[in-house]
Amino acid sequence: MNEHEPLRGYDDLLAIFERSCGRGSFLLGVESEKIGVRMPSGGPISYDGRLCGVLRVFDSLCAKFGWEPIREYEGGPVVAIEREWASVAGGSPAKQCVTLEPGAQLELSGAPLASVHEIEAELVEHLAELDEVGRDCEMRWLGIGFRPLATLDDLPWVPKQRYRIMRDYFPTVGTRGLDMMRRTATVQVNLDYEDEADAMRKLRVGLKLAPLMSAIFANSPFVEGEFGRNSSERAMVWTDTDRHRTGLIEAVWASGAGFRDYVEWALDVPMYLFKREGAVVANTGQTFRSFFSDGYDGHRATHGDWESHLGTLFPEARLKTTIEMRSVDSLPRELLPAVPAMWAGLLYDDEALCHVESLCADWQHDEVDQLRAAIARDALQARFRDEDLRGLAESLLEIAQGGLRRRANLDARGRDETVYLEPIVSLIGAGRCPADNLRDAVREGADEQRRVKMIEVSTA
Repeated sequence: MNEHEPLRGYDDLLAIFERSCGRGSFLLGVESEKIGVRMPSGGPISYDGRLCGVLRVFDSLCAKFGWEPIREYEGGPVVAIEREWASVAGGSPAKQCVTLEPGAQLELSGAPLASVHEIEAELVEHLAELDEVGRDCEMRWLGIGFRPLATLDDLPWVPKQRYRIMRDYFPTVGTRGLDMMRRTATVQVNLDYEDEADAMRKLRVGLKLAPLMSAIFANSPFVEGEFGRNSSERAMVWTDTDRHRTGLIEAVWASGAGFRDYVEWALDVPMYLFKREGAVVANTGQTFRSFFSDGYDGHRATHGDWESHLGTLFPEARLKTTIEMRSVDSLPRELLPAVPAMWAGLLYDDEALCHVESLCADWQHDEVDQLRAAIARDALQARFRDEDLRGLAESLLEIAQGGLRRRANLDARGRDETVYLEPIVSLIGAGRCPADNLRDAVREGADEQRRVKMIEVSTA
């Protein structure tokens, strides 16, 4: 498929999903964002400060570890780096990419890998490289869902073309869009699907479980150097970011929903832009349905435009060439592998998937959607159908552990992937989340001591 080829009919809109079916073995890909700060102040890292900014980090990674710079257009600023990376299992090399979120958060878009063991190895290597190139500037990388100290005015803007358009657009559709862009960080997991029925099962379960997963891994209790009101400030931000393209997609909750239902929802979401010859054309407010049928300023919708538009949709679980689970705060290294482990245990074992479908079979869209703000505030202490969420989280953990045992992916020490769930077992059993540990760690001491501690305890 040529990305520049015009879309000619409805079947072209479905093609991107249909091409992704039937890959054979299911792989996992993790996108992990982290927030950079300078020590000892905890201040943000600039984009273009060559001495101690993100570009210096990119230069050093390229020079020492084989990364290559990426620009949006010839002569433009560097906005990402990439390289080939061979899996620890000896598979063929795949692409890794480090990209920049609008406030200079770094995101590792990991290679598609066969097991959580490989994902952990990839993460350890990535953090070791960041530590080495940032040591001279006393940079630290935070595994936390919301910047603990900085205000919006403190932060840089990464010069990526679409970010300029989003910066102007978000305040027209919600109150927290700029916070989302520049002060949040997340862990996302990409999963494969066999066919349309498999894709929609996984998407539907992902949407239903998204708030509960957010509660289990809530990890952003600080705002501008103070204790915030929420266990996950990041999750609260997403409740009022963009009413058109976020949330739980009611249209695909029915058991008979298919690719067409997702396409119909996506067609009615307003666009940001499309690109022609490397330059962006802003058309905010026009739905893709309108662009597909009527064009814009003489331009017709292409396959590349459709794929790009799908990437600007931000529901809690997203359908593209993979299914992307998006509901979890960024986490430190010892907790982060638990996220892909949970999703693999739940969705990559048919017995587990059947169990979890039964668990949430009668959950209704509106009641789960209304739970999102309560979960952002109270995590596992939030109540669903007159009970706190701890019991549901324990059931989910047990199902995931069973799925991982049946997957039977062993590391060199003979351990299966359930080892990555061990750090959250005691938390869930106590009805606690990672944010509770962060609060406990910084509760004592004077204001300035607490601010320093907020950085120390959230270092990735």
